[in-house]
Amino acid sequence: MIEALHFEFMRNALMAGLLASIICGIMGTLVVVNRIVFLSGGIAHAAYGGIGIAFYFGWPYLVGTIGFSMVAAMVMAAVSLHSKHRADTIIGVIWAVGMACGIILIDLTPGYNVDLMSYLFGSILTVPASDLWIMLAVGIVITGLVVFYYQDLLAMSYDEEFARIRGVPVRALYFLLIGMLAVTVVMVIQVVGLILVIALLTIPPFIVERHTRSLFQMMIGSSLLGAVFTVSGLWLSYAFDLTSGASIIMVAGIAFFLSLLIERLRIF
Repeated sequence: MIEALHFEFMRNALMAGLLASIICGIMGTLVVVNRIVFLSGGIAHAAYGGIGIAFYFGWPYLVGTIGFSMVAAMVMAAVSLHSKHRADTIIGVIWAVGMACGIILIDLTPGYNVDLMSYLFGSILTVPASDLWIMLAVGIVITGLVVFYYQDLLAMSYDEEFARIRGVPVRALYFLLIGMLAVTVVMVIQVVGLILVIALLTIPPFIVERHTRSLFQMMIGSSLLGAVFTVSGLWLSYAFDLTSGASIIMVAGIAFFLSLLIERLRIF
């Protein structure tokens, strides 16, 4: 792996993976404790509509994808707040329509055939240096917002009614959380793809949750564990010529099942 770092694309891939791990560690923790994994999946798959729009109109990838994902995320957030008994159905519809819209627009894009695999399973080895700066800026903004609203997010995550009594603007905070999640999903799609992004968001926090005593510790542990998965997956992909995004998630998946096995053995 050391010799691979002589190549600029591998250095960029490593940096992208580490930045994605930190962002996913923070946001994934909030996703897990607030039980919005399905909503995260809806945002991830609906984001494909933004990819299609960006290519069809010739816009920068991030502009089209973040814009479309943010609109879809806000609709899903509103539905989950006002129609909880039907939220899963409506989110599923937005999920499917978003993907279909993206595929059709890519089909209609004249003179350009997009590599669908790169968006479905990630293209971490092709992340340019300019996108690294964007990911760094996004990471700083998200971290700053989480630090600023940490106590309110903590209250909302574990006891929504108590948070309301304390005067926490739960509704506004929830929309902010979903908005940050939408931006996170778009960033991480470049690293592991839209099919695998939920795994990177949820597996590290799930493993770490039972070994930590606070939301802050869970965020730190999830970020570190995500970094381990990323570096290990990149090494495997380089050593055995495998798809990088899938390798990262496979490492995470093996760790997930090992953690379940260890927990089961402890019970017995």
